[in-house]
Amino acid sequence: MTHSPLPTSHSPARAVVFAYHNVGVRCLSVLLAHGVDVALVVTHEDSPAETIWFESVAKLAAMHDIPVITPADANAPEVIERIRALRPDFIFSFYYRQMLKPELLELASRGAYNMHGSLLPKYRGRVPVNWAIIRGEKETGATLHEMVAKPDAGAIIARQAVPILPFDTAGDVFAKVTVAAEMALNDVLPALLSGTAPSLPNDLASGSYFGGRKPEDGRIDWTRPATEIHNLIRAVAPPYPGAFTTLDGRRLLVLGSLPEPERVPRSSEPGLYVENGRCFADCGAGETMAVLRLTALEFDGMTMDASRIHALFGERKAPFN
Repeated sequence: MTHSPLPTSHSPARAVVFAYHNVGVRCLSVLLAHGVDVALVVTHEDSPAETIWFESVAKLAAMHDIPVITPADANAPEVIERIRALRPDFIFSFYYRQMLKPELLELASRGAYNMHGSLLPKYRGRVPVNWAIIRGEKETGATLHEMVAKPDAGAIIARQAVPILPFDTAGDVFAKVTVAAEMALNDVLPALLSGTAPSLPNDLASGSYFGGRKPEDGRIDWTRPATEIHNLIRAVAPPYPGAFTTLDGRRLLVLGSLPEPERVPRSSEPGLYVENGRCFADCGAGETMAVLRLTALEFDGMTMDASRIHALFGERKAPFN
């Protein structure tokens, strides 16, 4: 994309911001702190079908008297015409959930930029934090990149890494990525506004694209290695829908786990049992059998601890089904 030269006046840069979620709130805050003229915020209506555990971009914009719209289609002709009339220098997308098409991106005379929740080119696409944990990554982060027609494929402007610790949940990591996004934008924004920001290649061949996830994708396959199961459990733990299985024909949500590499499995088959006041699961198959301690459970909609599990199943090892 070719951008117009910098303006000669000292008027603040004008931006249209597409934003949602905590990353949207923190990155919009950065723009305002640097004196960017945010002429319009485009965000989403909160869905009644979704647990809203995150902050509101619309409320932040209202506090600063910034006009807000929540179109069903961000690329609709009337949205494009409204933005065209504003003559923005920049368009930013901060965790907005729709792809912005080239006709819209080209309205930004000085560039259109997106904040993505991974260290691009790794984990392009949907729910990058969850995927990074599922796949056992030791770090992730946030990347500000130029928006082009293909998702998460434009030149890299700034990145900030954060660690993924062995027992971090997706909520823990998302909180870190939110701070990483704020830091990355805050550090590079003066250079972006002055036209001196770096532009690094985004080598798509060295990363992969990942699709969205559904609640059903949290079903646990107990024949998989314990480390994989532990990663799934923490990757979809609350505020996400949670990993689950079926026990005695009823739904068991597994919301927390700890590997127990020194503990010997009770048998060669997966199953749940209580020992010394704690709840354990044998998992894996053959030589990969290992043990997880299950630290947070909901059974048939009721929060469970080891004593309640013991009351239901006694000393026997209850098989998953």
